[in-house]
Amino acid sequence: MDRVIMHVDMDAFFASVEVLDNPSLKGKPVIVGGTSERGVVATCSYEARTYGVRSAMPIYLAKRKCPNGIFLPTRHWRYKEVSRQIFNIFYELTNIVEPLSIDEAYLDISELKMEPKEAASFIKNRVKKEIGLTLSVGISYNKFLAKIASDWNKPNGFKIITEEMMPNILFPLSISKVYGLGEKSTKKLNDIGIFTVEELYKLPQEFLVEYFGKMGVEIYERIRGIDRRPVTVHKERKSIGKETTLRVDTENKEELKEYLRQFSKVIAGSLKEKNISCSNITLKIKTATFENHTRSKTLNYHTNKEEDINKEACLILDEIDLNEKIRLIGLSVSNLKADTIEQLSLL
Repeated sequence: MDRVIMHVDMDAFFASVEVLDNPSLKGKPVIVGGTSERGVVATCSYEARTYGVRSAMPIYLAKRKCPNGIFLPTRHWRYKEVSRQIFNIFYELTNIVEPLSIDEAYLDISELKMEPKEAASFIKNRVKKEIGLTLSVGISYNKFLAKIASDWNKPNGFKIITEEMMPNILFPLSISKVYGLGEKSTKKLNDIGIFTVEELYKLPQEFLVEYFGKMGVEIYERIRGIDRRPVTVHKERKSIGKETTLRVDTENKEELKEYLRQFSKVIAGSLKEKNISCSNITLKIKTATFENHTRSKTLNYHTNKEEDINKEACLILDEIDLNEKIRLIGLSVSNLKADTIEQLSLL
């Protein structure tokens, strides 16, 4: 393999940290995300998954599926602390690390002197010995296949996918495993009888382009082992936002505006801290029937002022007809740019 890409994914990270800090939870169905039925599951232990509990599932449904589950609130400060320790081990191996989230990353290990399997063992053994957690590692010649490999035999898994294994190794997989195919795209293909990668593989490129536009080319190439994306060390942040699930569903706009005011204050503070400003504001709401809706507005100027963000967010909300009660509201800003001070000429 010319390029050697490693994908590392912590096993049930939040739940595993809770078990690490409280060993009496070991072997039990631990569900992290809150004790209130208004919340959603952030992650859960593999014991809880046997009951059908999954990430992003509403807590009330998780309780129905797993009545004996141990429901815990999230402790983000603690997860970040453990994550930093794990990433420090990654950086001992290579500086070419692309964090995807608090518990997941790509590493480019192409230039390492050690064999890929040895590199995987280095990380797995160090994290287990020094921190006490397990992780799953996938290695291949591109990012798409490395991620597929890390998910192959979780938890505590390890797999290498080589060029010789392609494309047959992918054929039995669900098309939902293909990066670039979201929930809607998967359903669209399911509706015409396409469920596995093998069935997707038989479709001509022209058909996929007609169906998905430019993304159709990438999907066609990926399931044939082509993915040119490099491991990106510095990723530019594209948006900053905040959201919350309401204690009680509401259609009272004044009550919702109070949340927007609080969000605007937090977001403006974050923008100023990073010395950046925004020109796009997006309002997100989720209805009582779990339908997501977003509305955006692009300004003709950049700002990091709380009052500007709040004013525009409230205007967006005023334009929405609330036909049913809202259970979640969120606010985010994007189209970010660094703030610079221009020196004006006296001439």
